[in-house]
Amino acid sequence: MEGQKRGRRLSGYRPDYVVFDLETTGLSPETDGIIEISAVKVRGGKVTDSFSTLVNPGRHIPAAASRVNGITDSMVADAPGLKDALGRFLIFIGNDVLVGHNIHSFDVKFLNHAMEELYKKSLGNDYIDTLYMARSCLKELPRHRLVDLAVHFHISTEGAHRALNDCVMNQKCYEEMGRRPDQGGAGAKTEDKCPRCGGDLVKRNGRYGPFYGCGNYPRCRYTRNAEQ
Repeated sequence: MEGQKRGRRLSGYRPDYVVFDLETTGLSPETDGIIEISAVKVRGGKVTDSFSTLVNPGRHIPAAASRVNGITDSMVADAPGLKDALGRFLIFIGNDVLVGHNIHSFDVKFLNHAMEELYKKSLGNDYIDTLYMARSCLKELPRHRLVDLAVHFHISTEGAHRALNDCVMNQKCYEEMGRRPDQGGAGAKTEDKCPRCGGDLVKRNGRYGPFYGCGNYPRCRYTRNAEQ
């Protein structure tokens, strides 16, 4: 919607975030519906809470969709409608940065369409798409589907294509990729020390490019331009 602030796609690693995933009746945000919403909340790289609900789309779930995610009409018959389910999801995520796989081209578009239809506003949360992240830091992989990343990192793929299972899988993959120095995670520590508190300086990627920040963030908010 014109004038509405939409969240931006970010890059790099952040220790506090919410991983989310949707299951839908098809591929089009305009003509298909959401049938499952799941999310896991992460603080300091550790899962602290989770959210998951089936959604009654008010329409038949095509057999092709059921073959992918295993969700059928009978499973969502008594599930809440989209307005109720989406409202609870938005409370759960708050203003957190969102993380998901292929969300820039898929899940975020479904959320924006649903929010504009129901609430006349867009999703304002910034987000990180682990598909872009994987293409950047795992160039050796021939494909970058979520299951490909999980296999690469020796993470179980059991229950793939159900939203909560995919969230758990993706959270582990994001943490693994976040450890790489080029993603601003724990692996990017330098030998320099913070002049304010003595903590390790960590190279991170921010809105305006790479910078050095104190490893004791948020207790210490010292930053330094990466080119200094």
